[in-house]
Amino acid sequence: MSDVTQATIPAPATPSDVDKSAATPGTGDGGPVGKPRSLWSDAWHDLRRNPLFVASAVLITLLLTMSVFPGLFTSASPRRGDLANHFLQAPQLTHFFSPEWLGYDAQGRSIYARVIHGARASVTVGVAVTLLVTFFGGLIGMLAGYFGGWIDSILSRILDTFAGIPFLLGAMVVLNVFDVRTVWIVALALAFLGWTQIARVTRGSVITTKQSDYVQAAKALGAGTGRILTRHVLPNAVAPVIVVATIALGGYIAAEASLSFLGIGISPPTVSWGMDVSDGKDQLRNAPHVLLIPAVMVSVTVLAFIMLGDAVRNALDPKLR
Repeated sequence: MSDVTQATIPAPATPSDVDKSAATPGTGDGGPVGKPRSLWSDAWHDLRRNPLFVASAVLITLLLTMSVFPGLFTSASPRRGDLANHFLQAPQLTHFFSPEWLGYDAQGRSIYARVIHGARASVTVGVAVTLLVTFFGGLIGMLAGYFGGWIDSILSRILDTFAGIPFLLGAMVVLNVFDVRTVWIVALALAFLGWTQIARVTRGSVITTKQSDYVQAAKALGAGTGRILTRHVLPNAVAPVIVVATIALGGYIAAEASLSFLGIGISPPTVSWGMDVSDGKDQLRNAPHVLLIPAVMVSVTVLAFIMLGDAVRNALDPKLR
């Protein structure tokens, strides 16, 4: 009886055995035990498995490559026209990646070449405006949310003033001052009026973050304001700002195309999808491809950035997982 009892009762684990079991990955019943992932590594882990993110990332990578290295896709000039031979010529769908693949416009210019070279203006405006509004709007929102009081009151009134200006109408008024409108002038005009949304999001996120225990602990330990903002507040308040900025990037590209369509955006000879849509509107019945192809490019680009923003939002928001 004593032999049976001794055989069925396991010996108690020593403290060293417990420590080894807890420290060894993969030895527990709950699976591998290791260092817990941070918010960003956990978000990246989810993004890599999200088909929406993968599809949008592939599209955006292709668009960025087109805008930086258009010569990889075509050697044809987007400005050279041949009215005698290519006036409103229909697309030759069997001639892949050739100048006649997507047809020609009313000036005998290759639509495929203009689509490739037009990506640079649209993507540059979208990225530049996003960086500018994220920096300035984020800075204003962070100062207003962290300091509060009269600083918040003044900055909030300035924010409300700019928010009351219609975005496209205000951009039209600003751009109408310039005789020649380059990519950077259009980007500055859109950033001048488009920073309010980022500022509001940053302000609300900073107000929530500054009430956290780690921020209060840093203040109690005598950390300076600059250190608290850069080391504690900003890294933990930036997630919603990234989401809003990513989604807004597509909106800025659409705004540039809208202004160019109205004739108040980027000036020739710069190639722009919005200008091509404007030029093709008069040929909708005779040659609809002149209008539809650049319009589809604008829609696909805007959709790609909106899809990316949705995927990032789902990855960074624990409530949506």
